[in-house]
Amino acid sequence: MTTEPLNGTSEDTPSTIEAPAPTPWPIVLAFGLTLLLAGLVTSGAVGVLGAIVSIAGAAGWFRDVLPRERHESLRVMSPAPVVTTTRSGVARMEIAHDVRRAWLPLEVHPISAGVKGGLAGSAAMAILAVLYGVLNQHSIWYPINLLAAGFFPSGAMIHTTADIAAFHLRMFLIAVPIHLITSLLVGLLYGATLPMLPRQPVLLGGLIAPVLWSGLIHGILGVVNPVLTQRLDWPWFVLSQVGFGSVAGLVVSRQQRIRTPQHVPLALRVGMEASGMRDENRGEGETP
Repeated sequence: MTTEPLNGTSEDTPSTIEAPAPTPWPIVLAFGLTLLLAGLVTSGAVGVLGAIVSIAGAAGWFRDVLPRERHESLRVMSPAPVVTTTRSGVARMEIAHDVRRAWLPLEVHPISAGVKGGLAGSAAMAILAVLYGVLNQHSIWYPINLLAAGFFPSGAMIHTTADIAAFHLRMFLIAVPIHLITSLLVGLLYGATLPMLPRQPVLLGGLIAPVLWSGLIHGILGVVNPVLTQRLDWPWFVLSQVGFGSVAGLVVSRQQRIRTPQHVPLALRVGMEASGMRDENRGEGETP
């Protein structure tokens, strides 16, 4: 029997080859042996079934290899074409020395703007918190003690509403630095991020950001200190955060900005010399 050669093969190359035929019987034999051994710890019926399947698998396997191994014809696939090129060199990209990459944003607020915004926002939030304590709990110490208990619940030693409304020097000394440090950190964050959104900086700082971190605090505090979560008046808490963000964002956005230093690419700043920087195979009089 003759066959026509496949595309890409010469007339001397056969179009088919003989290969051992696939057989399922080894898997059948393995399954039967598994059932046979499982019958030792389960029941005799499983063992008998395993013996029958094992004998059938062994017989089928022997028929595929004895007296002659069964084969099948497979078509010969043409080899994949080899990709070659006639070019003698690799074109390399040349970096222009006079091109400068911009650092964004082009202008930023100085650190002093974030400090001023944080201090102003802390004063606004403190006023709103004290106003809540006077109107709802008849005590200016209530929000101060709650703030300290939120960070150090194990050392608060406050159990009743009367304890929270009373003055505690220890809680006061804990709450004041926490309030100032947190406000300064958020003010510095505002100073770094607000220039990136120049259109509505007060909207981001006064509404979007306070609402987001209020929700985050609500979720975390519910796990860390569930009792304190029940004592917080969340509408007033969100209002104080919005007050902080609005004042801090307004103060930061009104501060004078400074331009960021614009430099050339990093590879040129460090004097890097490596292949790929420029076309090493091109002469001076040639064009790319």
